[in-house]
Amino acid sequence: MQLSLGEHINRFVPLSRSEEQILNSYTKSQDVKRKEILLSNGDVSRSLYFVEKGCLRMYFINDKSAEQITQFALEGWWLTDFFSFMDNTPSDYFIQTIEASKLVSIDRLAFEDLLKAIPQLERYFRIIMQKNLAASQLRTKYLYEMSKEEFYYHFSSNFPEFMQRVPQYMVASYLGLTPEYVSELRKKNS
Repeated sequence: MQLSLGEHINRFVPLSRSEEQILNSYTKSQDVKRKEILLSNGDVSRSLYFVEKGCLRMYFINDKSAEQITQFALEGWWLTDFFSFMDNTPSDYFIQTIEASKLVSIDRLAFEDLLKAIPQLERYFRIIMQKNLAASQLRTKYLYEMSKEEFYYHFSSNFPEFMQRVPQYMVASYLGLTPEYVSELRKKNS
């Protein structure tokens, strides 16, 4: 379901029309092509991205020169390398569009000013960060607690939209599996 940034924020904290106008003055909307790199390893993350339409992935290159996906972002999700964004340090990650996407970005330098201009956005971002942290903790628990097969079936049954929209090799990378193993599991399940 496609939501504008203002609609998404209003699900958590109310914004007046004038506050929505202030928000729009601090953000930038952009249409981005499929497979476009938004952040490269070694660059400082200068933007926080909200996905209005499309899909992003964040990944790093591991010691075997393979891509290891750590996060996806669909409609209504935020994505950036938060260490790099907050500390102004080089990123260890890449962020890339999987699909043609419509994004809203907030510049790192303007972020603090935006929070001062609209104080209830502090609450909004706290709620979003708590949800993000909780999801990350749960994923880590599942990585240790479930077998690879259980983890795959859990993910595919709880996030069918990812299974439809994200290439199989990317799902495999995110789950820490090989594409061949994911293929076997799909065959076994059908």
